[in-house]
Amino acid sequence: MGHGHHHHDHDHGQEQPGEGDVAAARDLSIPDGELSPGQLSRRRMFRRAGLLGAGLTAAGVLGTPQTAAAADGEFGRGREAKDGYLWLAGDHHIHTQYSSDGIYRVIDQVRHGNAYGLGWMVITDHGAATHAKIGVDKVNPDIVAARAAVKDTLVFQGLEWNIPAAEHGTVFVAPGSNEVATLKEFENSFDGSVKGAGSNTPQNEALAIAGLNFLAEAVRRRRVPDALFLANHPSRKGLDSPHEIRGWRDAQPSIAIGMEGAPGHQAAGIAKPNGPGGGRGYYDSNPGADSFAGYPAESYKTFGGFDWMTATVGGLWDSLLAEGKPWWITANSDAHWVHADTSDRGPGSDFTANGKYEDPVYKGVANFGSGDFWPGYYSRTHVGSQGFAYRAVMDGLRAGRIWVDHGGLISGLVVRARAAGTGQRGVTLGDALHVRQGARVELAIEITLAGRPNWAQVVPSLARVDVIQGDVTGPAADKDTFTTPNTKVVQSYEVNRNSGTVTFTYQLGPVDRPVYVRLRGTDGKRGAPGLLGAAVDPHGPAIDVYGDADPWNDLWFYSNPIWVLPRR
Repeated sequence: MGHGHHHHDHDHGQEQPGEGDVAAARDLSIPDGELSPGQLSRRRMFRRAGLLGAGLTAAGVLGTPQTAAAADGEFGRGREAKDGYLWLAGDHHIHTQYSSDGIYRVIDQVRHGNAYGLGWMVITDHGAATHAKIGVDKVNPDIVAARAAVKDTLVFQGLEWNIPAAEHGTVFVAPGSNEVATLKEFENSFDGSVKGAGSNTPQNEALAIAGLNFLAEAVRRRRVPDALFLANHPSRKGLDSPHEIRGWRDAQPSIAIGMEGAPGHQAAGIAKPNGPGGGRGYYDSNPGADSFAGYPAESYKTFGGFDWMTATVGGLWDSLLAEGKPWWITANSDAHWVHADTSDRGPGSDFTANGKYEDPVYKGVANFGSGDFWPGYYSRTHVGSQGFAYRAVMDGLRAGRIWVDHGGLISGLVVRARAAGTGQRGVTLGDALHVRQGARVELAIEITLAGRPNWAQVVPSLARVDVIQGDVTGPAADKDTFTTPNTKVVQSYEVNRNSGTVTFTYQLGPVDRPVYVRLRGTDGKRGAPGLLGAAVDPHGPAIDVYGDADPWNDLWFYSNPIWVLPRR
């Protein structure tokens, strides 16, 4: 029996004719014997062309490689492929009138995201008793309608999980006949708010792992075509301890794939009276009873709009990457109520009874006390996808083909690690380059600069690009480790341009040990030595000032890593 139907169970937003066959042929989790004759023929063609091969495993760069699809082309929909992938901007953290603190219709968020250039979006209303009871069911027809109305943006259904013993996270599934039933069962069984499991006890930590296991089993049994989890605003309240993050990743590495490198609510730091005058990203908490005691005071703030875990070179994110295991970063809007919007909730709203607010109405007064931007307006997560399809985007996220930016700082990024001087294509973000011991390796970087105004009506100028390199040392003996000593900024390139394309080549030299490299770029308007010292990071992002943090004057981009692994 063919598997094309697993890729588009609805008639809205599905692939063009034949693309389901292409996706199934590329998906090596589907045995040859379960493909239709046409799908099997296409897979054989890919094999002959060398387009199906080994890739980075979910278990980590030090494990045994597994096969993974790697076919290029056939993107369609008028989108241009670059470096063999369709780079789709997206947002996996968006709220609607089905959230207790939301306001907008699904179609409002989708149309705005589409207008601001997003190719994919995830609707993630808050997990809670009311949402679990009726909201999951009620929002689905609106998502289905949005898929039909806006065909060139993929719209996933998900929810914002109250992670037992921890903070919030995005959970979403690929569209299918069981998407509602699966999400509903997941929320009723494993949501920390629904189950009263918020405190940081071992039992509640185990419940979070059980939730991830449930999602993995749902995919294994093909109840849903795919499912993913990412931790949201991980440092905001200090609830996501290092050992919990490692526990999620290690328990189900094909489901738990990363975290928000930058939170939403990026307008929240704009000074009064033009903004809320709070903490950028609403990072304004202090340690509580369930916070991880080891985190420093600085961890509760953002740095250049990015979470402390990501912004600190040699910090928690790097300590995870130094284990050689995938853990990716994203950037999202967390859009609830948009800065300077003139909408208000519809009259007569009763969220508790109806699981939603009435449709928004025009209020006539701009709300400068809101801290959010529309999806795609400021924060973007760019995913290298093998096609315009739900499963393809999820595969790109899982593979770590991701870079993120704020305020349209750059328009495009291509990064390749390759054997120096060979002309080989090498590997891209999220992947691992295997070389012989002592081989010379280079990192080729191509950046398409902004070239046009962002939504603040300014053309951003990229001032500097930093190459960050670290040693891969294997699993941490202490699961609560949140630093790694052998990661630092190894090269900086001055740019100071806002149009055209710039290229750089960083020479890693002879590689005699496993390493990883990642990129960071800035408009150069705010900077400070990193928290671990100027020798590690001489010009990193500065800590954001509470009540006076203009997001448009502090722009950064970050890439996910590439590993370089010498064979001994």
